[in-house]
Amino acid sequence: MTLPFEGITVVALEQAVAAPFATRQLADQGARVIKVERVDGGDFARAYDSAVRGGLGTHFAWLNRSKESVALDLKRDEGRAILAELVVNADVFLQNLAPGAAARLGFGAEVLRARDPRLIVVDMSGYGTSGPYRDKRAYDMLVQAEAGLISVTGTPETPVKAGSPLADIAAGMYAFSGVLAALVRRGNTGQGASIEIAMFDAVAEWMTQAMYTTLYTGSVPPRTRLSHPVIAPYDAYPTADGVDVVIGVQNDRGWAALATGVLDKPDLVTDPEYATNRARVRNREKVDAIVAAVTSGMGQDELLRRLDGAGVANASLNDGHGLIAHPQLAERDRWREVGSPVGDIRALLPPITFADAEPRMDPIPSFGEHTDAVLRELGRDGAAIAALRAAGTVA
Repeated sequence: MTLPFEGITVVALEQAVAAPFATRQLADQGARVIKVERVDGGDFARAYDSAVRGGLGTHFAWLNRSKESVALDLKRDEGRAILAELVVNADVFLQNLAPGAAARLGFGAEVLRARDPRLIVVDMSGYGTSGPYRDKRAYDMLVQAEAGLISVTGTPETPVKAGSPLADIAAGMYAFSGVLAALVRRGNTGQGASIEIAMFDAVAEWMTQAMYTTLYTGSVPPRTRLSHPVIAPYDAYPTADGVDVVIGVQNDRGWAALATGVLDKPDLVTDPEYATNRARVRNREKVDAIVAAVTSGMGQDELLRRLDGAGVANASLNDGHGLIAHPQLAERDRWREVGSPVGDIRALLPPITFADAEPRMDPIPSFGEHTDAVLRELGRDGAAIAALRAAGTVA
């Protein structure tokens, strides 16, 4: 069956994480994504590390399958002319250069959409295209800090950033969904769109619950390690194997199930110190001590069986090894092999899967791999391509 974005062409002037995450999702579902890279080494995420078989960066491997790589020097007139030709044939132009950089090159949304009103233009940045922080550097950790995410993550003594690049991922997700919305609207009206996505705005949206707590109570939510500021018990608890298990009790029914079915302490269901969630939060240290005293005497498998049997929400506190070997991924056939410049590598299917169509899982491109082929599509012959390469316009 046909993937939903087959026939859609995306030209992406992208680097790092946020924009490549958005366009990879479009590629997963069938869009043609032409990734325009700098001639002096390309997307710098290629070299963040070399952990993938000793030669490819993990971020780049994650974010750039199923794309075509074209290396252009946009400081040269010829390079900009080639990019303009690519955009003429595109449905979507997405970029995450520094604010104003694309416009200075002649690829601002206003100019592009004046030429082609059906074009969807997505400008991604750290803080947006206006305001006092417009030109401020905006790496993932910095945005997590500025938007307050780090203030609610960690221990009471030590704030920590999220281990995954959540600011980048949030912006990439909103860019992806913004393109989908714009394509639907274009199908109804014939008009394209100019879309602005800021990493800061994306994380601020995700911080709304914590922000509302401060806004309406005047108090900043405390950092509570793995626990929840307004729910108890909700934390990781020890087992006899030395492996923690996470237990989450959302309501008083869950507490009754835990107390009777796992802790063997039915009296806790009616004890006024523990009977309601508000009481348990007030007595969190006592609650955690009671739960831990029981769980530490069980092996992990036994504890998980008892929790599942009682209908109490739980999870194993997995690391990367646990995730890779996770039986849920294996049973649901979520792993695939994807080609790359360093050979086939394992990759997970994207979360969006259609029952009647396999997501596209084409190779990760080597630097400038598709430059010649794309130039031939645009009408350049071998001599013209050789002259462009000799001049340093393409790589």
